[in-house]
Amino acid sequence: MNRSFRCFAIGIAVLWGLTNAAHSQLGLFSKEQRITFSPDWHGERFEDGRPKVPDSVLQGLREVTADEAWDVLQGAGYRNQFEGGWKVINPGERLVGRVVTAVFMPRRPDVDSIIKNNGRKEGRIGDENSWVIDILQPNDILVVDLFGKIRYGTFAGDNLSTAIYAKSHNGLIVNGAVRDVTGIQQIHGFQCYVRGVDPSALENVMLMGINVAVRIGDVTVMPGDIAIGDPEGITFVPSQLADKVANDTAMDHLVDEWGHMMLREGKYTPGQIDAPWTREMVQQFNTWLERKGSKLRMPVQ
Repeated sequence: MNRSFRCFAIGIAVLWGLTNAAHSQLGLFSKEQRITFSPDWHGERFEDGRPKVPDSVLQGLREVTADEAWDVLQGAGYRNQFEGGWKVINPGERLVGRVVTAVFMPRRPDVDSIIKNNGRKEGRIGDENSWVIDILQPNDILVVDLFGKIRYGTFAGDNLSTAIYAKSHNGLIVNGAVRDVTGIQQIHGFQCYVRGVDPSALENVMLMGINVAVRIGDVTVMPGDIAIGDPEGITFVPSQLADKVANDTAMDHLVDEWGHMMLREGKYTPGQIDAPWTREMVQQFNTWLERKGSKLRMPVQ
C-alpha cells in the first residue's frame, strides 16, 4: 500500500464523502472534522477550523531547538513528532509557522477527473499544486506530502515559491522535491526543506486533500500544528502544546543564564547549581526574573 494511503485512517473511505452540496470542498476533512480532530485546542481558529496559534507564541518558539521541543513533547506523550534527513534550500534563522497541509498521490485518471471537476466548481485556478497556495495566510508553512517522489515530484519552482513567500512570508516543507533551485535561492527569507531537487516538472500525481492529516516520514502532521525547522530537522508541535514548548524552553534558558551568572560570581558551586535548588535559591532566581521583566516564575517548594 502506498505511504500516502496510510496518512490517515479515514483516507479513501471518505474521499468526496462530504456529499452535502453546501459543504462541497476539496479534500477529506470538513471544518467540523478539523475541529473534532483537534479537541485539545481551545483557542482561536481560522475560518476553516484550523487552530490559530497566536503570533506571540510563534515568536517564542523561534528560540526552541529540536532537543528542547523533544523533551516537552515526549513528556506529554507525543513520541513521533520529529523528522530528519532533509535538504535545506536557503538555510537561515529558525523556520517557525502554522502548518497548512496538502497531500498528493500517484495519479489515477478516474479519480483525478473528479478532483479537477470539483476544483472547477470551487473556483480553483491553475494546476492542482497551485490550489493550496491560494489559501495561505501570513506565518503559515505549507507542508506537502508527495510520498517522497523526486523525479517528476517537484511541487514548486521559483514562480510558485515566490507566490508561497508572498502569501505566507514563510517557508515550504515538501516530502518530495522542488525545481529551479537557482531561482528559489533568490527569494531571500524563503526556506525550503525538501527530500531532493530535480529539473523535471510535476507530473503523474493528483491532489487528494488540503488541510487534512498527512504523513511526513514518521510523523502524523495535522493542519494547525506548528512546524519548527532547525539544522537537525523538523519538529511538528501540536497546537495545544505550542505555548508549553515555548514557555518551558524559555524557562530552561533563564535557568541556565542565572546558573551561569551565579557560577561566574562564585555565589554557588557547580554541585549546588546542578542539584535541585534550595528554597532560597529559587526565591533569588524569581527575584532576578522579576527584575528582568519576565512573567515566568519557578514554583517555590
